[in-house]
Amino acid sequence: MRLDPNLEDPDGFYAALVAAAEGLTETQSQDLALRLVFLLANQVGAKAALGACIDEAARPYRKDSTHG
Repeated sequence: MRLDPNLEDPDGFYAALVAAAEGLTETQSQDLALRLVFLLANQVGAKAALGACIDEAARPYRKDSTHG
């Protein structure tokens, strides 16, 4: 799993994400984010890579974490 920055255009990605959520309710924005997660997960595909990403994303929220 890559943890170093790997986006071709991070500012452009962020701008597109903000634009996609513009005018949406909080619930719609959350639905958009979840839909994006599933679309990106489908692009990755590999179970091991997806599991590693889930673990890394959840790490700060775990009770046994020393980083959160």
